[in-house]
Amino acid sequence: MLLDTFGRVATDLRVSLTDRCNLRCTYCMPEEGLDWLAKPDLLTDDEIVRLIRIAVEHLGVTEVRFTGGEPLLRPGLTGIVARCAELRPRPRMSLTTNGIGLERTAGALRDAGLDRVNVSLDTLDPEVFARLTRRRRHADVLRGLAAAREAGLEPVKVNAVLMAGLNADEAPDLLAWAMAEGYELRFIEQMPLDAQHGWRRSGMITAGDILTALRARFRLEPEPDAARGAAPAERWVVDGGPHRVGIIASVTRPFCRACDRTRLTADGQVRTCLFAREETDLRSALRSGADDGEVAELWRRATLGKKAGSGLDDPGFEQPGRPMSAIGG
Repeated sequence: MLLDTFGRVATDLRVSLTDRCNLRCTYCMPEEGLDWLAKPDLLTDDEIVRLIRIAVEHLGVTEVRFTGGEPLLRPGLTGIVARCAELRPRPRMSLTTNGIGLERTAGALRDAGLDRVNVSLDTLDPEVFARLTRRRRHADVLRGLAAAREAGLEPVKVNAVLMAGLNADEAPDLLAWAMAEGYELRFIEQMPLDAQHGWRRSGMITAGDILTALRARFRLEPEPDAARGAAPAERWVVDGGPHRVGIIASVTRPFCRACDRTRLTADGQVRTCLFAREETDLRSALRSGADDGEVAELWRRATLGKKAGSGLDDPGFEQPGRPMSAIGG
């Protein structure tokens, strides 16, 4: 198992398939994009599947989430999912995506063995979407969401980040829309993981702000702590149910004490936390001929070094050198 010195066990693996993205969200990267990883630096499909197999068979991982960048840009995605669906024990598999391209791939991904999706959508207004993402692809995301629902990739979860001066007033409308469409909405506090290092705590929309806005229109009852488990989102029952809304408050209400995640970057580095400044190189181990047991032991040792928390509240906090698109969501 992947056990750290604080008694936490990592059973949820986040696998970044690429650092590339077809949007340029203001809270993630500059308009011109970034210097992408070179192809030789990326894990191959075989290497990705092997590492996931090691995680499942040797290290007790039960959940695999494919992320990016934008994972739908990975040409071998469907094949990777199909091969991982053959593992025993079979991990539950999900995908975090911006939804562009999901309209044409949702059915194939479901047939390959994908269980569900999280789709990022921060606004209901196409013009605000264009300002946030610097691309006019709002309709594509809506069609992707509908395709995921029709393919049975449920629950379809929608992730929304609220930004002051752009979409900060949309929380109630987003929740009303998600309930009408049958999607599960998650608000995510903006985190200091942008490539520009422009994040400022003083300007962010907090979980408290979001709850205040939602309660102006809806009755919210918190779920009991036992129902949350190690999930990053606090959830509230809306207007007596059955709908629920979640908030991932990584900055103001961190969930580090119950964290059960381990992360694998697209170039084969293990990260124990989104905000870690250290990585452990599994790609080099694979390519130098290490066997499964040796790779697993390297991963175990990396996990033992996991810190108690993200350090966001420490006066000396330093943003990681790699942005979210390079780390994986």
